[in-house]
Amino acid sequence: MKTKRRDFLKVTGMAGLGMAGGSILKGCATEQGTDKKPGLDQINKQLESSHVQRFNMSGFAAPKLEVVRVGIIGLGNRGPGHMNNLSRIEGVEIKALCDIRPEKAEAAKKRLEGTIHNPTIYTGSEDAWKKLCEQKDIDLVIITTPWYMHAKMAVYAMEQDKHAASEVAIAATIEEGWQLVETAERTRKHCMMMANYAYNGFQLRTLNMARQGFFGDIIHGEGGYIANKIKNNFSKDMYWDMWWLKQYANRKGNIYPIHGFEWICLLMDINRGDKFDFLVSVETKDFKMGQIAKELATTDDFYKPFADKGFRGNLNNSIIKTSQGRTIIAQHDATTVRPPTLKEEIIGTLRSALEYPRPARISDEDGRWISPEEYKLLEEKFTPNILLKTAEMGKESGSEFGGDILMSWRMIDCLHNGLPLDMDVYDGVSWSSVLPLSEWSVNNRSYPIDIPDFTKGAWKTNKRNMDITIAQGGNTKLIKKV
Repeated sequence: MKTKRRDFLKVTGMAGLGMAGGSILKGCATEQGTDKKPGLDQINKQLESSHVQRFNMSGFAAPKLEVVRVGIIGLGNRGPGHMNNLSRIEGVEIKALCDIRPEKAEAAKKRLEGTIHNPTIYTGSEDAWKKLCEQKDIDLVIITTPWYMHAKMAVYAMEQDKHAASEVAIAATIEEGWQLVETAERTRKHCMMMANYAYNGFQLRTLNMARQGFFGDIIHGEGGYIANKIKNNFSKDMYWDMWWLKQYANRKGNIYPIHGFEWICLLMDINRGDKFDFLVSVETKDFKMGQIAKELATTDDFYKPFADKGFRGNLNNSIIKTSQGRTIIAQHDATTVRPPTLKEEIIGTLRSALEYPRPARISDEDGRWISPEEYKLLEEKFTPNILLKTAEMGKESGSEFGGDILMSWRMIDCLHNGLPLDMDVYDGVSWSSVLPLSEWSVNNRSYPIDIPDFTKGAWKTNKRNMDITIAQGGNTKLIKKV
């Protein structure tokens, strides 16, 4: 089986990326292969058939934790924000911080001065994160490193008897997805992908509407991650080791599929009554990134390793068919001049909803957008308890309650109360599978490719997750903002 898995990674070009020091391109993915679909399908099915579900993690509730002791790996862009949010939640102790750059780890710790938190620092080597995972007095490891590192860190954390929560995407290859599933089932540790956009107001209200039948049967959804990141990607200071630019220079496909997509999966009850069936991915050529790299290289040798790279296309559309006959379009575009948007549209048999371009809109049963006054009434009617509760807490603590802190608060609240987390390992790996599978499809003239069933058939009977009614729990408090 190990040989077959190596072959799988080799022919698809989806091997996980290492980040050892050295040249600017060291550790990037190899050029993708062009083997025909039957070979990949066969290996894909072998990977799926080799796994036997030893324990269904859907609905899994770990023992209650009166205090959740946290370690955070990665303190560049997203890590400090998670640290700040967690430091404001009662019953949390931040016990350890890790970043390969000592200045980032020290700066993060300094921000905790004057609080109850006095974390141990791990830094200075590529494997420092392992020592954090091995620290005995940690219950939950938060992973905010580049996404091709997420799976190996989450697996190791679970192996060390820790729950794991990772930024998106949680897996960069199909094999990594199965490794996460196998480890979570064997260790019975939570493994959650922190899909924070699912916790925004529009998303939670429309999810409540869908669960009460307002839209009828959901037929189709469209979501995307559309934001011009060209300046960020070419900046020498924005991303550690130029990791995002390396991805654009060495991978095709939808390389950041989750935001704009997670909400649709929840609305359609993916892995709980429906599942992904197959995917087709189509991509434009690159009209901009390669040209910019060449121009920069003429005056700055730093960019010369990128000057001859075949950059991914500017816009990718990945189309998914579900087993119950629904369709989803997930779009990725971070290199054009369009205004930022998540697209966010769903179409039901009774009504539809559209968040972008704002203001958000909902249709009536005749297909016309309702008035702003009617929309406001619907907002009030369908605001779920989770938003009402956190709005009240925000007033009490003197702060606003956005999607990021709401997600962190509910994750900790579930751990305090011994409840299932809002999203489980099957959600994380199935949603993330769009990344490697879209890459293969693009490299093979947009052939369709089956999406593995990481639940091994349990999707037919799994109960709905993400309790927006807060029927249980909800008793975790925020520390009053000073």
